[in-house]
Amino acid sequence: MTLLIDAAPLVALADPAEPQREAILSALTSETGALVIPAPTTAEVDYLLGQRFGPGARRAFLADLAAGRFSVGNLERGDYATIIDLDTRYADLDLGLADCALVTLAARHRTTRILSFDERHFRAVLPLHGKAFTLLPADA
Repeated sequence: MTLLIDAAPLVALADPAEPQREAILSALTSETGALVIPAPTTAEVDYLLGQRFGPGARRAFLADLAAGRFSVGNLERGDYATIIDLDTRYADLDLGLADCALVTLAARHRTTRILSFDERHFRAVLPLHGKAFTLLPADA
């Protein structure tokens, strides 16, 4: 089954002192399905890695993308209407493009599994198909 990936866990992997580092690595290495990062999230990861850990961390992430360690989930024209709907429906959460893209791509990939630390958003937002998201590493 596909696992969608949010920015924070990928950025956390660059920090050897991150308390959840082993849980993140375990979720990534034990996954038998595709590891998909929404395209808007790749830009977020690139920026955060550069700000927190410098250009070497950014380049390592880009090398992972180039090597195919992750698939990039691109948004299609019709997805933006879904994103607008989600952003409006959950206006009080101020989801933004990256989180709405995760929800949209989860529906496309028929998964409710997300690697994310963002329990505030993904415990409140309902999948477009299914009852609730499974958040890793919290729900492992």
